[in-house]
Amino acid sequence: MGEYSKALSSYEKALEIRQQSLPSNHPDIGASYNNIGLVYENMGEYSKAISSHEKALEIKQESLLPNHPDVGASYNNIGEVYNKMGEYSKALSSHEKALEIRQQSLPPNHPDIGASYNNIGVVYENMGEYSKAFSSYEKALEIKQQSLPPNHPDVGASYNNIGEVYNKMGEYSKALSSHEKALEIRQQSLPPNHFDVGASYNNIGLVYENMGEYSKALSSHEKALEIKQQSLVSNHPDVGVSYNNIGSSYAQMKEYAKAVPYFEKALEIQQETLPPNHLHLAYSYNNIALVYENMGEYSKALSSHEKALGIQQETLPSNHPGLAMSYNNIGGVYRNMGEYSKALSFHEKALEIRQQSLRPNHPDVGASHFNIGLVYENMREYTKALSSHEKALAIRQQSLLPNHPHLASSYNNIGSFYARMKEYAKAVPYFEKALEIQQKTLLPNHPDLAMSYNNIGGVYNKMGEYSKALLSYEIALGIEQETLPQNHPGLAMSYNNIGGVYRNMGEYSKALSSHEKALEIRQQSVPPNHPDVGASYFNIGNVYYHMDEYSKALSCHEKALAIKQQSLPPNHPDKYPTQAVQFRKEWFIMAAFLAQR
Repeated sequence: MGEYSKALSSYEKALEIRQQSLPSNHPDIGASYNNIGLVYENMGEYSKAISSHEKALEIKQESLLPNHPDVGASYNNIGEVYNKMGEYSKALSSHEKALEIRQQSLPPNHPDIGASYNNIGVVYENMGEYSKAFSSYEKALEIKQQSLPPNHPDVGASYNNIGEVYNKMGEYSKALSSHEKALEIRQQSLPPNHFDVGASYNNIGLVYENMGEYSKALSSHEKALEIKQQSLVSNHPDVGVSYNNIGSSYAQMKEYAKAVPYFEKALEIQQETLPPNHLHLAYSYNNIALVYENMGEYSKALSSHEKALGIQQETLPSNHPGLAMSYNNIGGVYRNMGEYSKALSFHEKALEIRQQSLRPNHPDVGASHFNIGLVYENMREYTKALSSHEKALAIRQQSLLPNHPHLASSYNNIGSFYARMKEYAKAVPYFEKALEIQQKTLLPNHPDLAMSYNNIGGVYNKMGEYSKALLSYEIALGIEQETLPQNHPGLAMSYNNIGGVYRNMGEYSKALSSHEKALEIRQQSVPPNHPDVGASYFNIGNVYYHMDEYSKALSCHEKALAIKQQSLPPNHPDKYPTQAVQFRKEWFIMAAFLAQR
């Protein structure tokens, strides 16, 4: 923050001198306004940046020809700020004006024309118009390949942008290939500790995360951080970005205790160097909140998400997609807390903003319908849930490739709906369709495949097809054992599921062993009063009940009830209801008394 303030002060002094000594429409005065605008943009003061760039444009229009490249440069600068503000239609209009001027005044393969195509691609990417973004980026790359050496850093930048679009399209292998080309070019043309080399490692790490290759993602993000620490000051905001990304990798690996310090370090850097309402602070608060949410610390998660939302409300237009993301995140926390009416309200706010600011078939609009469907499921409003999930699926089918992982999520959710309605024959094809997509697009040991096998196993279990259920659950467990830490909550869920099948098969000793493994993992990985710990006690109690071990059953159910009362609202519809526990408590006491006679 201090460096930006110094730069701003210097540029303002230069402007003052020029205003005193030059005509009011002199190009150098326009250049000063341009420089001031760039500083405000870096400070996240976007309205001030727009004002400065518009003054620069006004002066250039008075003093230069209408198709002068410097006029195009001002339209380009205005477009970049509007893009950051989420005003995508204005950003697109400005960049298209810049492109038109440059095409009139410059040779057809001039790098600035390539830059305009690149910037138009960035806007289309943010709008979710990935095919248009891809087309623009390819035009930019073609121009750069004609006008620049093959290993020029700007050629690397185009490969980088193409890789980002492939990543968002779910084409992870192509994304990885493009980012690796970008990295290769940058390593040939730039010093080994150049910021852009670090940026390539960063982007490769993001792709590996989406592929479920979390250890490779972590390695890439650590390389990015090492380079940034060599090339930037220790508290530079981009160093904070790398801390955030490393934290995200640990969070994806469910190593939450390791994730939190990295997110907090990122936040500390941003608080030192950025204005208190800068959007990067909001991103860090969101990251911290997501970790707390996964740890079951919902009040802390809510507090962090609300801080993020407060920053965004100060700095962004009321219909900015970033606000929708925060409303979405807060809705997710309320859903986990069992506060479904609040969850629904926040997800509906997110949907409303996205419908105003994005095209109707944008993937984020689909994501909002998806999340609303989840809440309706929890509220047992199954018809509404199905309607929302079908809307999400329809949008994703229009806007994503047919094998995109998000489509698999929609198929999984519709399958889950039918499973809850006990329409198991309808559920199975949806789960199998999800699995088919994941097998085509993800690594064979990706955690999402385990989730699909778990879903299929759950349906077979309900249908009484216990051998098929057990097979699916064991495949899921095998994948998780390859990819997750030994105390990962996902492993606990699989042991829990296997234990449930063994209980249904009457194999009580095997059931007890599986449920005890689940409990052991949960006790290591989540807080002691986490609802999942209570669920494990409840399930172990059920097995003891079937084994006629009534005193042990009673003890486990009392532990489950105590945890439930500590961690969830009194009206939360969990899987070990209070009334059932209290009823069984009375029954167990009677049964134990009779057994001793």
